[in-house]
Amino acid sequence: MADHLLIDIADGVATLTMNRPEMRNALSEEMRETMSAFLDAHRDDPDVRCIVLKGAGSHFMAGGDVKSFAEFAQEMTPVERRTYFEKRIHNGHRMILQLRDQPQPVISAIRGAAAGFGVSLALAADLSLAAEDAFFTLAYVHIGTSPDGSSSYFLPRAVGLKKAMEIALLGDRFDAAEAARLGLINRVVATADLDGEVDKLARRLVNGPATALKNIKRLVHASLENDVDRQLRMEAETFAACSMTADWAEGVTAFTEKRKPAFGEG
Repeated sequence: MADHLLIDIADGVATLTMNRPEMRNALSEEMRETMSAFLDAHRDDPDVRCIVLKGAGSHFMAGGDVKSFAEFAQEMTPVERRTYFEKRIHNGHRMILQLRDQPQPVISAIRGAAAGFGVSLALAADLSLAAEDAFFTLAYVHIGTSPDGSSSYFLPRAVGLKKAMEIALLGDRFDAAEAARLGLINRVVATADLDGEVDKLARRLVNGPATALKNIKRLVHASLENDVDRQLRMEAETFAACSMTADWAEGVTAFTEKRKPAFGEG
């Protein structure tokens, strides 16, 4: 059986490819477990300075493996299903929290379908680029359930309350241009150019100041929960921590010398 998650590390970029193309890369337990294990193992790895999430074949991720759910409907009682799915969803949420808390910037490269949990992965990534052929749908309502995977948290913060309600309550499909207009993704690129544009973006992050990027990610996520006093304290703490690094000294020196900085501190 093919691995459900392919992992490649090269030149500071870890590319995680969800590898169930025949199922539109629907989330499996093997995929989730492998991704969680990777994120744990490489959290402080200096050789991993950026993480890219992509799907094998023509699609990003079409959510959960709904076809397998039919078996549970037939073989389990309602109480058994509740117990099973609550545990399974908590496990999936751990992976989402890992992506959010991972020190390295995370990019999602979206082509084709991003449905259900696939939308959650796009939202959990720090930056998301989508091909012109990409399309999005939260879709849960079509199988008689409510969202999981953090979309009920991140979606209203990305697109606003009313639009999040529309996307979740109706489950309608929308294209990449609309996703960019709403702020769900960063930008749309030509389908043929997606891999190249993602690689260019990853290279910029790999060549950036690692400590500063880590602290920027922490600050922006913390701002969703902090009051202003706590956020300002964090700003002072993280700026001061950055000032201890060689990258900070190089950045300041390069600025005064009117040249491009050569960052490289691990």
